[in-house]
Amino acid sequence: MEFEILKLSIEDAVALVTISRPKAMNALNTRFFNEMDAMIEKVGAMPEVKVMVITGEGKAFVAGADIAEMVDKNQEQGSEFSRLGQNTFRSLETMKIPVIAAINGFALGGGLELAMGCDIRIAGSKAKFGQPEVNLGLIPGYAATQRLPR
Repeated sequence: MEFEILKLSIEDAVALVTISRPKAMNALNTRFFNEMDAMIEKVGAMPEVKVMVITGEGKAFVAGADIAEMVDKNQEQGSEFSRLGQNTFRSLETMKIPVIAAINGFALGGGLELAMGCDIRIAGSKAKFGQPEVNLGLIPGYAATQRLPR
């Protein structure tokens, strides 16, 4: 798979995965989930990699789901998008190597859920966390209701 959103660099047994959609504040879209699934498989198959670190490019780790993509989805499509994210984050949390979220800015909604799917979360001084969707009467879409209490 060709990666458009995710950048990978490997140094000293550490795979650094950078989410690179800074103009969209690294918002999660279908392309992101497909690429992250492929990245999990790719990095997981590298015996030289002992840890994976995920971070965001720009001022956000991930500022949530891509509302521009979601706005035209019907109920069935919305449910499928939610399942796609749930499956990706489940694959992330069950990787055989530790996964670290290096949170450099906003980790909102789906971004916080991505961080919760990692084994360790390290926050920079400008990190901001939240689940703003609850203010709209929505529940988190990628299993945060299960991960957050843990």
